[in-house]
Amino acid sequence: MKKIIKKVWDNFTKKALRIEKRIRFVTSTLALSGLMLLATFFFFDKAIFFIPILVLASYFFTFFAIIEGIEEIEWFSLFIVPMILTLSFYLFYFLFPVRWLTRIPFILFYGISIYANLLASNIFNVKMEKSLQLYRAAFSVNFFFHTIVIFLLFNNLLSFHLSFILNGLVTGMLVFLLSLQLYWSLKMPPRLDKEIFSYATLTGVILVELTIVFSFVTVVRGTILALFLAASYYSLGGLIYSFLDQRLFKETIQEYLLVWGFVFLIVLLAIK
Repeated sequence: MKKIIKKVWDNFTKKALRIEKRIRFVTSTLALSGLMLLATFFFFDKAIFFIPILVLASYFFTFFAIIEGIEEIEWFSLFIVPMILTLSFYLFYFLFPVRWLTRIPFILFYGISIYANLLASNIFNVKMEKSLQLYRAAFSVNFFFHTIVIFLLFNNLLSFHLSFILNGLVTGMLVFLLSLQLYWSLKMPPRLDKEIFSYATLTGVILVELTIVFSFVTVVRGTILALFLAASYYSLGGLIYSFLDQRLFKETIQEYLLVWGFVFLIVLLAIK
């Protein structure tokens, strides 16, 4: 049985490698967008069936797009963002009115987003030097979609009106996974070291505490709170990344704190 599986796997990888990379990227994007489009025709009670399908499909098509040279921790770090991005888009769609006027722009935005993430994962996969412009672009795209994912999923999470314990658990798991990938992308080591785990845990704990506190705040709309938590992740993650990169200058601190302070001001003004 193992020999048969290995033979099938080897044949698949050989055939995939013969396809031009750009074509693989477009094929993966179209396949995932088509699957997402199909999923939007079913009501939320069918989400339990589509969630594992979409997550597994995003993993498979990400692998199909960036098939070369994946090693060790990269089997996690290169795939986690496309998977969570797909999940967040799918769950967030149910907060929209179900009609073609919203479905088409939604699918287009998802297709652009997943294509951009595949490009970023490919750049991380080939381990470009941090000084190169392509790496900086990949990091910016990756970090931007981290924030988008946090905002979309927190929107869903707060709309369910769950207990503060469940809110904290979901937040901790999500932020920890994204933080691992974010801090890994700094040096892209073959294995995650203690420092990356420590700072990812710190980021997760702080966001869990904020989520638990705001779980008791019912005088602010969930969208505003989701925006605040996304801004908190953006500011905290950016500060820690800059610290690990030895680029934590005064201007950098001011920039991230200004973003966080501005969104916090919006929260205060939105209190009913």
